[in-house]
Amino acid sequence: MSAMTDSATSSVDDIVAQLTQAVHEHRLQPGTKLREDEVCEIFGVSRTLVRQALRSMEYQGLLTIERNRGAFVSKPTLKEAREVFQARALLEPETARAAAQRATAADIARLERHIENEHAALDRDEAGLALKLSGDFHLDIARIADQQTIEQFLRQLISRSSLVIALYWRRRNALCESNAHHALVDALRQQDGASAEELMKGHLLDLLSQLDLRERDSGPVSLKDALKR
Repeated sequence: MSAMTDSATSSVDDIVAQLTQAVHEHRLQPGTKLREDEVCEIFGVSRTLVRQALRSMEYQGLLTIERNRGAFVSKPTLKEAREVFQARALLEPETARAAAQRATAADIARLERHIENEHAALDRDEAGLALKLSGDFHLDIARIADQQTIEQFLRQLISRSSLVIALYWRRRNALCESNAHHALVDALRQQDGASAEELMKGHLLDLLSQLDLRERDSGPVSLKDALKR
């Protein structure tokens, strides 16, 4: 592979990474339009690379690209919001049970760091970052379970969950409660698969019940401000 191709790939990956983080941290709200010329200007790259990045994010379910209109941060419907959490409730409890059978001391320590970082973000009033860290916590449980196919499904579902919560959350109440995560870690530490499964099931149902599932519009935001440029 040529140096030019390596550079182009790196640029696309960087655009995707920064825009994805802005979406997950709710600096870019659902429905926000991403204008190609503005993305080009911010990152100093060509339209070709920007289009590759936007198509990659569309594939991940984070963007919707409409012909003759452009790219928008995906805006899940109420029906999809419920379906996303129903799907997670089907997959994650069994994954938690499997993780409890495989978790090592290093795994437990890593999960505890997730919780500490999430609390620190909440203390700084960075609720969007706390939500991203919460999603990473759930993905790490799938990693511990060594269920790679399910982990890929969950990665997409948790990305959609972030968009759902950006639209329908009741602020801090919709974030994963610290007690729920602590209880899950304790179950994994004790290798108690049955408790881990039940705790995860109840946790996801609680999270769904805390969402305010009514249609609403999100306000406009500057792309530069969202990327902190």
